[in-house]
This record gives sequence, structure tokens and C-alpha cells, in this order.
Amino acid sequence: MVQGITEFLPISSSGHLILVPQLTDWPDQGLAMDVAVHVGTLGAVMLYFRGDVAALCRGALASVGVGKAAADRRLFWLLVLATVPVVILGVALKLAGYDDALRDPVIIAYASIGFGILLYLADKIAPRRKTMVGLGVGQTLLIGLAQALALIPGASRAGTTMTAARALGFTRPEAARFSMLMSIPTITAAGLLLSLDLISAGVGITLDMAIGAVLAFVSALAAIHFLMRWLERASMSVFVVYRVALGAFLLWVFA
Repeated sequence: MVQGITEFLPISSSGHLILVPQLTDWPDQGLAMDVAVHVGTLGAVMLYFRGDVAALCRGALASVGVGKAAADRRLFWLLVLATVPVVILGVALKLAGYDDALRDPVIIAYASIGFGILLYLADKIAPRRKTMVGLGVGQTLLIGLAQALALIPGASRAGTTMTAARALGFTRPEAARFSMLMSIPTITAAGLLLSLDLISAGVGITLDMAIGAVLAFVSALAAIHFLMRWLERASMSVFVVYRVALGAFLLWVFA
């Protein structure tokens, strides 16, 4: 449920998943559960944006000569481009062994506060006119680079991508929509990397994993619905306040 609620809100799911066992003295949920809950959230975002997912499928088919959906093909390749930076940096961190070094509550605290303030500034100062129809290659690459920063736990993939999109002048709902569409290839890539680790360790599917996936799916679907409705009439400020309060609490406890 923690994964489902926090994956698409700009408050960092990775940070929260790290903090839960540290703040409660529970054992870490482990790699297998991480894969299961990511599968659940992936299913939720694909269901909620099923129209966009269908367009992406048409775009992928058009890219290999099946069909002539030019607009869909363009959206498909923009999402591919946006995913490249986080995949490259993610693999580099994993190979270098730095991914575990970032799982520090103090790092999460500073990232939560710092990137939260950036989200507030982008949301308040930037113009609010653009939609995804006007999304260009350069803008997509910038949002993709912002997504790569979310490999720092506490930064938030949703938060960094929405910050970049808002700074570029996209409306709140459109910034959230593109952020969530970007999550589809990103979560898929992360899930594949984690699955390879599971296969090498000989771990099979368990009942706990199935329950985790279902709960993540349901809670993520509710969180997406809430966020999209919220951003139609309100700002990002409530999430910024939460992030700063969380960061201050973590510094008080761990620093």
C-alpha cells in the first residue's frame, strides 16, 4: 500500500519503502516484494491511462511499419527518449555498487526538502499553458534527465518529472499525465532488472507477493485518481509541505 500510494504522488516511493522498515524495526521487505508491488503499480497506471497506452501500442506498431499513426508514433518515441537517461544512470549506479549507498535516511531527508522546494518554485512561477501536443524533443530530454535524478531516494520520480514539466510551462494535469506515462517504461525497465536478480537467486512467486501486488494495484489506482482530480483545481503545495515536514522529521531522528 505504501508503494501504491506514493509511486505517483510527488513524494518518493523509493524513499518511503526504505523508511518503513527503518522507522518500524520491521525486516526489509526484500527484492521479491519490490518486484511484486512494482508490477501492481504498473498495472494501475496502464489501466487508468488505457487510452494513452493503446496509442503507445499503435505508435510502436507504426514504428515497424504496421499502421500509419504518426502522432502516436511520435509519442512512443518521445517516451523512449525520456526513459534513456534513467536507464543509463540506473545501470551505471548498479554496476558501480552505489545504489545501496544512497539508501540513507539523511540523504532521503535532504532530497525530500530540496527537491520539494524546487517543485514549489516550478509550480508557482512557471506559466501554465502548454499541453503534451506541443512537447518537443529537447523538452522531453530535459524531463528525462530530471527523471534520472529520482534515482536519489527522496527526490521522487513523479516529483522531479512534474517539476521539470511545470518549469517548461506545462499545465499541472498535463505534467502529471506525462509523468505517469513516463513511469510505464521506467517501471518496466526497473522490474526487468530486479526480475533478473530474482531469477539468478532462484526465487519463485509466493502468496505474499501476490497480495502485495494486488494491494499496490488498488492503492495506486486510487492515488492516481486523487492526484488527477486534485491538480485540476489545486496546486502542488500540499505535497511540498508534506515533503519538507518529512525531511525535517528525518533530520531530527537520524541526524
